[in-house]
Amino acid sequence: MIRSIALGVLTICACLFFTACIKNTDFDQAENIVLTPVIDLDLIYFNLRTSDFLDSINATPILTVRDTTQVKFLDDSTLLKNLERVEFYFKFTNSIPRDFQVDFQFLSEMNDTTYFAETPVDQGTLAIPVITEFIENVEGDAIGQLTQANKVVVSVTIPASSENLDGSLNLKSKATYFFGN
Repeated sequence: MIRSIALGVLTICACLFFTACIKNTDFDQAENIVLTPVIDLDLIYFNLRTSDFLDSINATPILTVRDTTQVKFLDDSTLLKNLERVEFYFKFTNSIPRDFQVDFQFLSEMNDTTYFAETPVDQGTLAIPVITEFIENVEGDAIGQLTQANKVVVSVTIPASSENLDGSLNLKSKATYFFGN
């Protein structure tokens, strides 16, 4: 009895195996598969306090704060040839009751501007910080200019500053590289 059940199960399995759905599969299509890799990398970040916009010795406002960060785009020339697009994502969290203007100036080794982007950042409060997101897509001829840069200067400008301000402005960002074949 057990032997006839096992034989029946084996027969059913064999039938299923030989009538499976692989009959209509065209393996020649595998040659048409194109992979387009995507690479995500952290770019720059900062945490500015209101005290960064005030000269504590002279009690005078500092309306623009700048910082320079070394950036290395992909060093492999083969990869750069296949680079189709770069997407920069910037996320600001602002708890300062002031709007800001933020500039991103990409510079070559000779300090020539190779690419420039800017965005306003909305004001927030300590109780309700405001998130401002900004996406910059770089493609076409601008990619060649961008990849000549080896540093980025970030300039954060506040319209007015005083000792009475409180809060912070935070930035987190990433760069996403899209490659073709």
